[in-house]
Amino acid sequence: NINVNNDNSGGSGQQSVSVNNEHNVANVDNNNGWNSWNSVWDYESGFAVTRLFNKKSCIVHKMNKAVMPSLQALDTLVKEKKLQGKGLGEPPSKSLIYTVNPDKVDNLDQFGKSIVAMCKGIPTYMAEEIQEASLILYTGKCFSIDVLWILNISFCGATVEN
Repeated sequence: NINVNNDNSGGSGQQSVSVNNEHNVANVDNNNGWNSWNSVWDYESGFAVTRLFNKKSCIVHKMNKAVMPSLQALDTLVKEKKLQGKGLGEPPSKSLIYTVNPDKVDNLDQFGKSIVAMCKGIPTYMAEEIQEASLILYTGKCFSIDVLWILNISFCGATVEN
């Protein structure tokens, strides 16, 4: 397991990454008061989930392995960025955009034990990846998270709007 703590780009919070190689899971915590979130990337099930504390909900999505780093690469990327002193004020090098289905997920078991453990009893929604070109047609609001300096993930739809 590795733990990396860094100030996020806003400077008012802290992110930590924990990697559990035995269970093929990465856990990212962003502690920033009411805007805190937690994300679990379950490489075994192929799904990831983000719990938005201010929305009191979870958003689950298929992992895009072409964009999201592997467990081993995540460890390497975090260490490289930390050693280079990068991240403060820099935009992430990759991004993913998802549209969130407004219907609640009935059965969390299909996504794996890690996701069940984080979202049991919390309204959970499924998100589908969309291409940036399709975002031009989208008029709603998005909630974005930056995972260290590696990846920006945006969730768009009624369930994330204020």
